[in-house]
Amino acid sequence: MNRKSIFIAGLSAALLAACSSSDNAPATTTPPTTPVAAAPKNVIFFLGDGMGLTTMTAARIYSVGEDGELTMDTLPETAFVKTFSNDAQVTDSAPSMAAYMTGVKMNNEVISMSQNTVAIDPITDSAGNKLGNNCGANNGTPAITLLELAKTAGLGTGVVSTARVTHATPAATYAHICHRDLENDIAAAAVPGGAGYNSALGATGLDVLMGGGSQFFKPVKDGGKRADGRDLIAELKAKSYAYASNSTEFNAIDGTKTDKLLGLFTSSHMSYDLDRDPGKEPSLAEMTTKAMDVLSRNAKGYFLMVEGGRIDHGLHETTAKKALQDTVAFDNAIKAAIAKAKLTDPTLANTLIVVTADHDHTMVLNGYAKRTGKTTASNAGVLGVVKNYVTGAVDKDLDGAPYSIIGFGNGENRVQASRASQSSLDDSVTSGNVYHQEAVVRVAVGGETHGGTDVFLGAIGKGADTFNGTIDNTKVFNLVKSAAGL
Repeated sequence: MNRKSIFIAGLSAALLAACSSSDNAPATTTPPTTPVAAAPKNVIFFLGDGMGLTTMTAARIYSVGEDGELTMDTLPETAFVKTFSNDAQVTDSAPSMAAYMTGVKMNNEVISMSQNTVAIDPITDSAGNKLGNNCGANNGTPAITLLELAKTAGLGTGVVSTARVTHATPAATYAHICHRDLENDIAAAAVPGGAGYNSALGATGLDVLMGGGSQFFKPVKDGGKRADGRDLIAELKAKSYAYASNSTEFNAIDGTKTDKLLGLFTSSHMSYDLDRDPGKEPSLAEMTTKAMDVLSRNAKGYFLMVEGGRIDHGLHETTAKKALQDTVAFDNAIKAAIAKAKLTDPTLANTLIVVTADHDHTMVLNGYAKRTGKTTASNAGVLGVVKNYVTGAVDKDLDGAPYSIIGFGNGENRVQASRASQSSLDDSVTSGNVYHQEAVVRVAVGGETHGGTDVFLGAIGKGADTFNGTIDNTKVFNLVKSAAGL
């Protein structure tokens, strides 16, 4: 036997011995591993009420100039959304938001109900005060919402708005009723265990509810509109909700140590951001980030809806400056939410943020205006009158009068005869805080209508790449539901 054969034989014997020794050795056990908790899954759904593409464009120019970017401009995934309702080419906020939340097309003025639900006006007295529910028996059935699905899955749930929290958009997340004007009933739907409570919210209800609208939570004797005598704020405080009615109380609440938060900062809608007193009312960005603090205490994650509600109101008034400033405040809330979410989820691998609108308005950008840059104290910007992009001179209509860059298809300010009387119109007038831009069709004060054009949707984070193309608002429900694993 040569050396090579001897080596191989020896190696084989050693291996056999080792295997035999291993077979006879006592079994070793692997230490049990502690299961790794699943990362929380979060959804933040931003809704700019009435924020059509023209409003977005004008707000960008107003805030950062033509070549600047708002936060919503930087979202990596985008789509266009069809907004028509079940019975109307031009939707109101109730069925449009409800389509996002439920995946069901419903009639105008209906809040998160089945498609066959008929919107029936509330019972009113001779003064027009809404006294009660007139929906009738067998008038549709509730359509389950994304927020309710999140609640069922054990996630935290929150609603934040600069409008009344009982207004159409926030209401569509947590209430079911045949008519959006039944705000006393909508408020009652948010009070765990009380009469009219929405049991689909579980035993504990919403974790966060912040915005305006305290009148629908207070009895008439306390300056509210509840004829039933209930004090819903007291009832919610009894259910362990921390409560804030102003910025001082709001700032004193540590969201990281708070399980339930109710904030009602005004009797009706919160102030326009242009008029807001920071000492009395928190900003939308501040409410959003505090809501995230509270909801992040839930290890499973959360669903949060944030509405820039007063964009819509500024447009109905045809006071463009108010609408644009509220759009910027809405964008600031988006920026703050993304930054905060990335502190714990740097790549947003488990956080979906969606930004969209429920409908647009009739705002237009007129003429061949030269670039204006952003609006400042010394520059009217997009709020000014049209100046020729070649000569810089003020452009005039056939009556020889200047006209503003921003106008409306319909609204309260329409000159009834020749516009020659508007010859003195200039930037100082059209950029005023309360200036009502001119309209083509004259309607009642505050009666400018919604528009029926598709709206923008932007998304970032978990499942964002599924939002693309031109989609119906009902499809958004399914995409969010799938991304969140609901």
